[in-house]
Amino acid sequence: MRYLPLSHNDRTEMLAKIGVRHVNDLYKDVPATALLKEPVDLPDHMSEMQVDRDFRAMAEKNIPAGSHPFFCGAGAYRHYVPSTVDYMIQRGEFLTAYTPYQPEISQGTLQALYEFQTQVAQITGMEVANASMYDGSTACGEAVLMARRASRKKKAILSGSLHPQYIEVAKTATKYTDDVTVVNPVDIYDADALIDQIDDETSCVVVQNPDFFGNLQDYSKLAEALHARKAILVMVVTEVVSLGAVRSPGSMGADIVVGEGQSIGNGLSFGGPYVGLLATRQKLVRTMPGRVCGETVDADGKRGYVLTLSTREQHIRREKATSNICTNAGLCTLAFTIHMTLLGEKGFRHLARLNHAKAVKLADKLAAIDGVEVMNDNFFNEFTVSLPIDAARAIERLAEKQILGGVPLSRLYPDNEKLKKQMLVAVTETVTDGDMDRLVSELKEQVNAK
Repeated sequence: MRYLPLSHNDRTEMLAKIGVRHVNDLYKDVPATALLKEPVDLPDHMSEMQVDRDFRAMAEKNIPAGSHPFFCGAGAYRHYVPSTVDYMIQRGEFLTAYTPYQPEISQGTLQALYEFQTQVAQITGMEVANASMYDGSTACGEAVLMARRASRKKKAILSGSLHPQYIEVAKTATKYTDDVTVVNPVDIYDADALIDQIDDETSCVVVQNPDFFGNLQDYSKLAEALHARKAILVMVVTEVVSLGAVRSPGSMGADIVVGEGQSIGNGLSFGGPYVGLLATRQKLVRTMPGRVCGETVDADGKRGYVLTLSTREQHIRREKATSNICTNAGLCTLAFTIHMTLLGEKGFRHLARLNHAKAVKLADKLAAIDGVEVMNDNFFNEFTVSLPIDAARAIERLAEKQILGGVPLSRLYPDNEKLKKQMLVAVTETVTDGDMDRLVSELKEQVNAK
């Protein structure tokens, strides 16, 4: 059965109305080189039951993060999400709520977004946060554009230890503008090295803490140097749980903080959807993308919520818009807010300490293997390990043993020969001592067999 509501006569009448004879005529502006010469290699038709069976067979080829020891990170982390989160976000009043086009009757949605903004501002040490980012990487791209608007300068300097995928998104965001995006090599990320590159044309410097390789750094000196040139420090945080243990970006002088909130309330989900974070200083609030929800009182003096700022094209004139972002990531932000509320400040800090302690424990175990070196002097819950063997092949062999042992740096830096023997290892509260022992044992066996 084909689920097409229109008959052949309906379609013929519609085509005649617009002056074409065939559906293919609608594609006459598409270059011939872009059109397929023959149908896609797929079955002509299958029953629903057969489609379900085939897709399940495909899915079974994946190894879910929760089924085996899991040490992958690189911007997406496996944390335990309480069952309460899933229960709450499936309540009808939340699940069916969408963008608050009519704020006066969307009070629940607006309050949830307001609470989310409050939490993000608190953990980042900033004064205001928004609720409209797709994920951490697109938030990073938006931050670069925001820095341009705020500083009226066009040169963005990107640290070499910024997540390579975030770098690519930032480059894409400025590809068709006259911005200059300076991307540093992976070994240039120290604050002093970045300070030397700042000039009067610099709009911002984008750094990450903890950085892509797991290193922690104090960027206070960099912030001072940027402010002296009337430029902006953008700080990226891909592991939001780290904010429960390390100095907040705001305390280091960051002007814009962006990051990925997936670690709180949102499972890995084979790649998304995730929830981007963006927070800033009050003075920059009108250059922010997306929307800002605020608290007020109504005509009767009762507490209410409003869209204080909504700067996307759907709400205001295009030339006045700061972004074309068209979402509030409502369900993901709600999951974040519920999980963070369950944790509270004490629980959030305890979770961060637990992550760090487990990571230190595994780092010590790995460093004890002959030929294996932990490359970080300090880190949160993720660190770089140098092996005496090819890291990508080691990861593959670990996977054959049902251990997801980390991320080989060659996956994200395929042309960098120096990184081919290095891998990222992430440790969260979900990792057990038994998981660690299995990883160490299997890796030691590979090293000894080289």
